[in-house]
Amino acid sequence: MKPILILQHLSADGPAYFGTWLQRQGVPVEVRNTEAGDAYPGHLRDHAALAVLGGEMSANDPLPSLRRAEDLIRQAIAAGQPVIGHCLGGQLMARALGARVVDSPAPEVGWHAVELRPGTASRHWFGERATATVFQWHYEAFELPPGAEPLARSAACPHQAFAIGPHLGLQFHLEVDADKVRGWAAADDPRWQAACDRHPGVQGAAALQQGLARELADHQALADRVYTRWLAGVPRV
Repeated sequence: MKPILILQHLSADGPAYFGTWLQRQGVPVEVRNTEAGDAYPGHLRDHAALAVLGGEMSANDPLPSLRRAEDLIRQAIAAGQPVIGHCLGGQLMARALGARVVDSPAPEVGWHAVELRPGTASRHWFGERATATVFQWHYEAFELPPGAEPLARSAACPHQAFAIGPHLGLQFHLEVDADKVRGWAAADDPRWQAACDRHPGVQGAAALQQGLARELADHQALADRVYTRWLAGVPRV
């Protein structure tokens, strides 16, 4: 099997549970971390699928690495190679497919419930549950690209996930593990601290930590299902 290419934008925003899960399945991966100096490739002929991680920059920032990621997303979708995007990665998917990324109606940071929309597509990815508590960290949000099926929403953000065939864009961080959440909770982030004072949907460090014991097991069970569905579309040759 060719490796899955994982595009990483920041060293503090790595594959985490997604990488652990792929390793358990025996799936080869190649991680390119642009903050560490890795260049994103110009093509995907050597890869089976594409995963795009998050980052604190805006999807609209004029960064060459973001435009390269969008080009790879378009290449993958045109070739039928499954794509999955987490947070910024989902936003880049939406942009690559012609949708806008705009200020979220309200920012979300921490453990928040999303409503899973009724319908076959949502059940395929998320199962029969009607809601899920997921880990969020975003100030912007994507609009739906043409042909996308909306899968989830929240009171603060109308589009939390979309699918186009085997391709999945997520606004939330399904990939987090305990180490990633603890590292982010310890970060010195003035924007986050200011948002804590202004927005009820922005949780502080203590709430992030407390949510680990309460939410992480179910969060990773949901990730297991979603990643299993996504990997099923990846060619094994």
